Amino acid sequence: MPDLATPRTVTLLGSTGSIGTQAIDVVRAHPGRFRVEALSAGGSDVVLLAEQVATVGARTVAVADGARADELRAALVERLGAAAGDVEVLAGPAAATELAGRGSDVVLNGITGSVGLRPTLAALEGGSTLALANKESLVVGGSLVKAAAAPGQIVPVDSEHSAIAQALRAGAHSPDQSEVRRLVLTASGGPFRGRSRDDIKKVTVDEALAHPTWAMGPVVTVNSASLMNKGLELIEAHLLFDVPVDDITVVVHPQSVVHSMVEFHDGSTIAQASPPDMRLPIALGLSWPERLDVVSPPCDWTRAASWTFEPLDEDTFPAVGLARAAAAASATHPAVYNAANEQGVAAFLAGRIGFLDIVETVERVLAEHDGVAAAGVTLDAVEGAERWARARADEILARS
Repeated sequence: MPDLATPRTVTLLGSTGSIGTQAIDVVRAHPGRFRVEALSAGGSDVVLLAEQVATVGARTVAVADGARADELRAALVERLGAAAGDVEVLAGPAAATELAGRGSDVVLNGITGSVGLRPTLAALEGGSTLALANKESLVVGGSLVKAAAAPGQIVPVDSEHSAIAQALRAGAHSPDQSEVRRLVLTASGGPFRGRSRDDIKKVTVDEALAHPTWAMGPVVTVNSASLMNKGLELIEAHLLFDVPVDDITVVVHPQSVVHSMVEFHDGSTIAQASPPDMRLPIALGLSWPERLDVVSPPCDWTRAASWTFEPLDEDTFPAVGLARAAAAASATHPAVYNAANEQGVAAFLAGRIGFLDIVETVERVLAEHDGVAAAGVTLDAVEGAERWARARADEILARS
């Protein structure tokens, strides 16, 4: 990766989502540091996508929904005039994968869901540094992603994994993490922290989307409410940092200021703390291992503040325990865990099922999956397990 004195070329995948829009904020706040070569988005807001192309000067743009390509071209003409003819437009489900493999210095994968797996693999195979916000691609791809990545090629953008990476850089000197006793993932607890299982049986979509600290898209927000997001993050931490799942602890930290911690064998614990603002881990993903100036306000140490930590209520929120079991079961169980959850979240957001049905469906689908050993994992095997899990989850959900 070039020194920051030379602008880093960047491809942003999922540019119109929460991660992508904040990444553009970071780029605009640090002129001369980055040159955005390409943007991709699903296609739900082509007007915003065209505006982003104009804002950052991207020369290529991709839209996953091929039916929106002409609308995107029209929006580019309206925004750029004759200069729109200089912008390459790609369309279709494979467009983001093509962009990811073109060799930008940094590919920020901010796509939501396991559809981000192929772009993740393409970015790694293309030699780019992968700033990974799409945790699902690592959870689903597992050994495939790890095999494709060179040492240090993946920089985590999830706030928890960014915190762990920073803490490891500060404290550990052994490349095999042998100094690490455990990782401590913090969770806000979501909107239903402190409530019993009976209390949340009939919660509404609006209640599940009312996250107390973070502003995220609907899928990630519902995942945070059910703690499925923390289960995905546990699997991601296990894969990213080569720490056994039994040595990863989840604690509830409602203030969301300590983003995660690393505990070492000598008894020392190193934590990364900052007010909740995703621009900080995004900026680190783009500039790693360097830090940019003034990305977000730091903690105000002149004011009194209290930080609390609570054990996770695994009876009310069993998703984290299911993630541990999935990671231990086989190489494809994590893909099934994620796929069944994506189907459940979609059904919940559409008003077809109750909140608790999401995780209960995941548990049932996991129990029925035979699994594939790591030695036999291929991309086809992973995607086949996903297809089966989605179909089986839909059958179960249709009867809920």
